[in-house]
Amino acid sequence: MPEGDTVLQTATRLHQALAGQVLTRSDLRVPRFATADLSGRTVLDVTARGKHLLTRIEGGLTLHSHLRMDGAWRVYAPDERWRGGPGHQIRAILANAEHTAVGYRLPVLELLRTSEEGRAVGHLGPDLLGPDWDPGQALDRLLAAPERPLGEALLDQRNLAGIGNVYKCELCFLARVTPWLPVGALPDGALPRLVTLAERLLNANRDRPTRTTTITSELRRPPGPPSPPSSTPAPSATAATPAPARAPARPRSPQPVRVQERLYVYGRARRPCLRCGTPIRLADQDDRPTYWCPGCQSGPTP
Repeated sequence: MPEGDTVLQTATRLHQALAGQVLTRSDLRVPRFATADLSGRTVLDVTARGKHLLTRIEGGLTLHSHLRMDGAWRVYAPDERWRGGPGHQIRAILANAEHTAVGYRLPVLELLRTSEEGRAVGHLGPDLLGPDWDPGQALDRLLAAPERPLGEALLDQRNLAGIGNVYKCELCFLARVTPWLPVGALPDGALPRLVTLAERLLNANRDRPTRTTTITSELRRPPGPPSPPSSTPAPSATAATPAPARAPARPRSPQPVRVQERLYVYGRARRPCLRCGTPIRLADQDDRPTYWCPGCQSGPTP
C-alpha cells in the first residue's frame, strides 16, 4: 500500500530514470490531457510531497500524480517486457532513450504549470520525509480538533503528510491506544512522542524494500507433545537399591524459533498479538480496515 516511504522510493526511481533526459515519448491516457505531447522536453526532476508525485518538465510544466490505494509507476529498459498490469490500466507513459516509465491505475493524473503546484499540494501539512518537516506545526494541527479520533487525524494529510493506513494502525499500537480515542484524550506527552515516532518510522523505512515497524524478532515456541510423567517408582529407604533401569527416551521439547514479524497489527486479524498474545481485531474506520490489539490498546472501539 503506497504511503510516504514507498512514494519517496518511487520518486527516487523515476528521478534516476528520467531526470536530465529528453523525452522521446509521452502518452497521457486521461481524457483531459490525451492530446498533450511532452516529447522533446527535458525532465528536470521528480520529487515526492507527502503521498503525491511531482514530475517537473522543461517549459514550466509539472505532471502531478497520486497512487492512492493501488496505483504504481514502473520503470523498464527499452527491450524489457512491461509487467505492471494489463494495458487498459496504463494511464501514463514517459520514455527517453534509456528508460520507459509506465504509470498504472493512477487515480490522479494532471498536467499543470509548475508555478501552480500549490493547487495540488498546497493543502498538505508538514511532510514527514520532506525538508519542511516541522513537528511543532504537525502537533498544533492535530490538536486543533481534539475531539477527532486519532486514526482519522493521522490520516488527514492536512495535519501531517505521509501517513497511510498501515502506519496509522502501527502508530496507534505503539502508542497503546485505539484509533478511535479522541486526540485530546491521549495521556499527557503521548501525542508529541507519537509525532516524533511517526517521523522516525517513516525515515527508517525510506530505503527499505519491505516496510518494517517491529523493533525486534519475536521468540515463538511451536506447539509440541508434553513430556510424559516418569513411571519409575521412588527408591525404598529399606530395600536394596537395584541397578538403575534405563528410562525410556522422552520426546524433546520443541526449541524456540525466531520469527521476524514486520508489522505489529496491520494485516494480522485473529492472529496473536506479538506482545500479549491476544487475537488482533479488525473493524472499519472511515471505510478503511483498521487493526488493533484489545489487550495492549486502551480506548473506545466499535
